[in-house]
Amino acid sequence: MTEALTAYGFLAPSLLLLGTFVFVPLAGAAALSLQRTNGFGDGVWVGFDNYVRLFGDPVFWRATLNTVLFTLVVTPGSMALGLGAAVLLNSVLPARGLFRSVLVLPMAVSGVATALVGVLVFDENSGFANSVLRALGLPAVSWQSGGTAAFVTVVLVTLWWRTGFNMLIYLAGLQGINRELLEAATLDGAGPWQRFRHVVVPMLGPSSFFLVVMNVVYSFQVFDIVFVLTGGGPRNATTVLVTYAYDNGFVVRDQGYAATIGVFLLVVSLAFTWLRWRSSRTRDLVG
Repeated sequence: MTEALTAYGFLAPSLLLLGTFVFVPLAGAAALSLQRTNGFGDGVWVGFDNYVRLFGDPVFWRATLNTVLFTLVVTPGSMALGLGAAVLLNSVLPARGLFRSVLVLPMAVSGVATALVGVLVFDENSGFANSVLRALGLPAVSWQSGGTAAFVTVVLVTLWWRTGFNMLIYLAGLQGINRELLEAATLDGAGPWQRFRHVVVPMLGPSSFFLVVMNVVYSFQVFDIVFVLTGGGPRNATTVLVTYAYDNGFVVRDQGYAATIGVFLLVVSLAFTWLRWRSSRTRDLVG
């Protein structure tokens, strides 16, 4: 009994912070999703009307499709780039420290600052990318006014921002692999690709499990890069769930509906994390 009380005593500050800044706001958002309100005065209780409206809203489905597509591109792309960079930087590569710093540098700034760098590169009129294309005699690309091109800019900037984080996690996993396993595989006649495929990749299972969950959750919550680069345009081509919730909550001032989108996003994120946890066989292995 004494040990249990001591444990709860140590947990109390963290639980208090979680309750104050996580669980209470979540409960408030859930209650707000059952109301029609503009954020001023008392809301009107509408029950599940906002959820019925949600599933009949074409813009919501477009935002959901964009979010899913963004996740399907960015998650494997950033993980593959991170793994490749980690393998190179874990080898005898000249100036490894410099390359590590360059890859990690985007993590040192906020998503807004990263997106502003993306604006400097992809601005249609004065951006670096179109300046290079014009110098090569090629036509400029409509990075902001073209739907596909705008989506590509969001993906490219996000990949640049996320690769360094994935590289760090994979690099830590690579450095934790027992060298004797690789030496034994070499003695058994395994080549570099076979060692990588059948020894390194399985041993990186815990790192991959962690990164899949983190990257998917991040991708479903992406906001700052999209908001700064494209604002969700053109014609909702880059609108994602969080930017759509922002527009409803702070532009249209339909905060009950915005809370409904937030609750939907929370449920989807929790469901994916639970399914990934249940399906992973390597989450508890030590790599």
